[in-house]
Amino acid sequence: MRVLSGIQPSGALHIGNYFGAIRQYVALQEANDAFYFVADYHALTSVRDAAKLRQYVFDVIVDLLALGIDPDRVTLFVQSDVPETTELTWLLTTVTPMGWLEKCVSYKDKVQQGHSADHGLFAYPVLQAADILLYDADLVPVGQDQKQHLEITRDIAERFNHVYGDVFKLPKPHILESVAVIPGLDGRKMSKSYDNTIEIFDDPKTILKKCKRLVTDSKGVDEPKDSDNSHLFGLFRLFASAEELAEIEPKFRHGGIGYGTLKVRLAELIAAHFAEARARRAELVSNPSRVLEIRSAAAAKAKTAARAVLDRAREACGVG
Repeated sequence: MRVLSGIQPSGALHIGNYFGAIRQYVALQEANDAFYFVADYHALTSVRDAAKLRQYVFDVIVDLLALGIDPDRVTLFVQSDVPETTELTWLLTTVTPMGWLEKCVSYKDKVQQGHSADHGLFAYPVLQAADILLYDADLVPVGQDQKQHLEITRDIAERFNHVYGDVFKLPKPHILESVAVIPGLDGRKMSKSYDNTIEIFDDPKTILKKCKRLVTDSKGVDEPKDSDNSHLFGLFRLFASAEELAEIEPKFRHGGIGYGTLKVRLAELIAAHFAEARARRAELVSNPSRVLEIRSAAAAKAKTAARAVLDRAREACGVG
């Protein structure tokens, strides 16, 4: 099966990204033909600084490699290294009804969050459809809340196929393992837009400082606490071993451990969990030529796959 997914380079990856998607991308590479890309065209709707965007792209590549994406198994490429993407986007745009785009909740949500109501943001689903259809993807990993993105891709592909013939394979969703919403420092969903994240590759001191900022109530050490609804304990549960959970949770529920102690332990666990990946990342950052080599090889492979699909679409349309 060919699996395809993309990550937008809009800032440092955080532990919500890891548990929500990246660790499952690593698992999916084992038995599939995985194509993962850094979506820099998509990032242009929010990142308007060229130097920052280039750095973000580099950072995401080294982050994914450090976290276990294997370039010998995975085609890890940059979206803009395959310019066929933008041509296919236009071909798809010509058959996409405005009404479909107007119904997309992601556009409305982002405008409400303060993003400019630009055409790029409005037409984002068509570019996303091109990303997926260009590589004859069989499966697209998505969370339950992202199914609409794939549904509109399938709708666009079916519309194009109806007009021009059987050109595109219809991808299916691969629903990512259900993970509870990863809470941020303020208790809301961990998100760069809320400035409440713990970055995967923060150094241990920074992780500790951030963990100490986790919002809690004022209950003392000996008071019972609700581990099911505590944002702090929710994060602790992600990193602690079964044995440590069995030891700590009764103390948390019935009294015997304070928030401060648990915050320090959480910081230790996060730092330890990503220690090996942090070392691999440092090695990659010190060897940018190796990163470029991986990027170039992946771009060549992605372009070959994309060209075949684009040529099918061009011929069907009568272009060229």
